[in-house]
Amino acid sequence: MDERVVLSSWNERFWAWLIDVLLMGIIWYRVLVVIKIEALSIVGILLLAGALFIYWTALEGYRGQSLGKMVLNIVVTGPLGEDISYKDAAVEAFGKAFLLPVDCLIGWFALSKNRQRLFNKISDTVVLKRPENYG
Repeated sequence: MDERVVLSSWNERFWAWLIDVLLMGIIWYRVLVVIKIEALSIVGILLLAGALFIYWTALEGYRGQSLGKMVLNIVVTGPLGEDISYKDAAVEAFGKAFLLPVDCLIGWFALSKNRQRLFNKISDTVVLKRPENYG
């Protein structure tokens, strides 16, 4: 059994993020129509960011994977492949939900060796390819 830890690529992470944002965006838009809030208003955008924060914290804290990560077979773990806590998931999700451009730019330029965003580094998490024999 091969136990190597293999980091996920930035491309895989982008596509997982996009799947999550599109899925949550559809739900978010439907909710905003019902409560009569303009989708592209400051309130609407902050509500989406808050919903994404809760979504990523809950799913990645529970099993290390959002729906987008499940589709691409990648997982958020500790640096050695161990499960993360909800606190770690919340810190990691905060950067993704509220500060993504800054989070990614610092990651790409200062933390590129470990393919970590700034908030991955702060939460001591990495995104790995999920082992084939994981079940």
